[in-house]
Amino acid sequence: MELILSTKNERVKNWKKLHSKKGRQKAGTYLIEGFHLIEEALKNHAVILEMMISEEIAFEDIPQFDEEKQVEISTEIAKLLSETETSQGIFAVIQKIDLIEKPVLNKPFLLLDNVQDPGNVGTMVRTADAAGFGGVVLGIGSVDLYNSKVLRSMQGSHFHLPIYQGDLNEWFDLFFEHGFPVYGTELNEEAVSYRAIEPQSVYGLVMGNEGNGMSAELLKRTTKNLYIPIVGQAESLNVAVAAGVVMFSLTKAE
Repeated sequence: MELILSTKNERVKNWKKLHSKKGRQKAGTYLIEGFHLIEEALKNHAVILEMMISEEIAFEDIPQFDEEKQVEISTEIAKLLSETETSQGIFAVIQKIDLIEKPVLNKPFLLLDNVQDPGNVGTMVRTADAAGFGGVVLGIGSVDLYNSKVLRSMQGSHFHLPIYQGDLNEWFDLFFEHGFPVYGTELNEEAVSYRAIEPQSVYGLVMGNEGNGMSAELLKRTTKNLYIPIVGQAESLNVAVAAGVVMFSLTKAE
C-alpha cells in the first residue's frame, strides 16, 4: 500500500479541494468519510477512485477493496481531510454521477425548491429513500448534493435512488405530460390538508425554502397546495419533518 505522510503532498492538496463545490465540479469527483458511507459505496458499486486510510486503523478493519487504489495516510493528513469532530480516519474519492435523461415515472418524486440547509436536504433524501420514492430533484438554488454535511445526513441514500439537479419547471412539465399531479406545500387560502389527498403511486411533492417557502412561479403551477394541521402551539414544522409526514401519508403502499 502506498504511504503518504506530508500534508503538502500534491495529491493531498487535490483531496482537500474536494471540500469545495468548485473543486468537486472541476474534478468530477467528491469525498466521502467514514466506514458506513464507504461500505454503502462498495455495496452499491459506486466508482471508487481512491481510498485513503489513516495509519492508526488496524489492518483487519480495512474494507475489502482494490489494494492498488488504497493509500495509507498520516494522522495529520486524516485530520486535514476530516470535516467531522471525531474522524474515523478513512476516506474515499468517488466519481460523480450526472443524471441527464429523465426517468420513467412509476414512483413518487421529491422536488426541492431552493432548499439550502444541508442537514434538511440530506434528511429528506434519506426519508424519500425510506418511503420508496423513485428519486429526488434538487432545484436551482438548493445546496450541492455532494456537500459533506449533506452526504453525512443522507447516510448513503444517494447510492440507493437517483438524484437529479435542474429546473423544477421542466419536471412539472414531465409530470403533467404523463397525467400525474404535483403537490406544493404552502399554507394559503386554497391549500388543503394533506389528509384530504388519497394515497397514490406516482406524484411529485415540492418542498420549499426554509424561510421563504416555494417560489411564486411554481406555486401557480401545482395541482394542489397542501398543509399539515398544527394542533399544538408551535408555529410551524421543520421542512424535513414536514416532508416526512407528507411523503409517508401520500404514498400508496405496494
